Amino acid sequence: MIIRQLRDTAEDAEAVNRVSRAAFRDLDGRPADAEPEAADAPSRIRRLARSRHLAVTDPQGCWIAEQDGEAVGAALSLRREGVWVLALFVVLPSVQGRGVGRLLLERAAAYGRGCLRGMLCASSSPAAARRYRAAGFTLHPTMRLTGRVDRERLLDPGDIPVHTGNASHLHLLDSVDRRLRGAAHGPDHPFMLAHFEELLIADTLAGTGYCYRDGGAVQLVAATSKRIATRLLREALARVPEGVDADVEFLTAEQEWAVDVGLELGLSLTTRGYLAVRGMRPPAPYVPNGGYL
Repeated sequence: MIIRQLRDTAEDAEAVNRVSRAAFRDLDGRPADAEPEAADAPSRIRRLARSRHLAVTDPQGCWIAEQDGEAVGAALSLRREGVWVLALFVVLPSVQGRGVGRLLLERAAAYGRGCLRGMLCASSSPAAARRYRAAGFTLHPTMRLTGRVDRERLLDPGDIPVHTGNASHLHLLDSVDRRLRGAAHGPDHPFMLAHFEELLIADTLAGTGYCYRDGGAVQLVAATSKRIATRLLREALARVPEGVDADVEFLTAEQEWAVDVGLELGLSLTTRGYLAVRGMRPPAPYVPNGGYL
């Protein structure tokens, strides 16, 4: 077994993607031939690009496990202004229970030494939950909103204007991040701007906030007040294309404002995974992105 740093190459990015798909497919109980990769081309491109992005920005936090020349596990982590984030942690089902996951997590966690705060979005895997709790993380069960938006329930947006954002708003985005989670996203914002369909901005005298949307998925919401966060989420859901299911994930109990918006607009609520934090409370009002938190 070899544990080595992830390289910024197409081969390493593809290896991480292959292991990730196999691990999560097994967790979901889907057959091996379910959900062909070709049907998920935009997400696949973004996953590959994310691996290479983190291999460049955080090489000491990204590790891959190989056995007989084949990838069997990966751990990708990043460090932003005193916050350590575990962006991905996967091990092939065929090698689980052999210490591969422990070794990968130890390498990734070492990159976070000195960080007072930590965050990650976890699946519902009991083994992963046990490992994260043993590492000192507090596990907050999360909810997921999915379904078609009932457009007849979309109300007048009121007096908070929302407009499309761009790279000129990076200082605003980092300012909101620092207030909510104690650290900016830094180089991750240019990446998200390039790979998500739309950035929405609300900037008023009463506060500020932003939201990334990609197709039907609300990728990240951060705001200085629940009122602004609610307005941004409603606007994002209003922009979901007709005939496309909306998806809002990793909502903790602190994000009841988001739950209320989703239920009001006809979405269905289920439970899914955890938001795990260490040295901090879950940011609020905030909807995290599993790959960047």
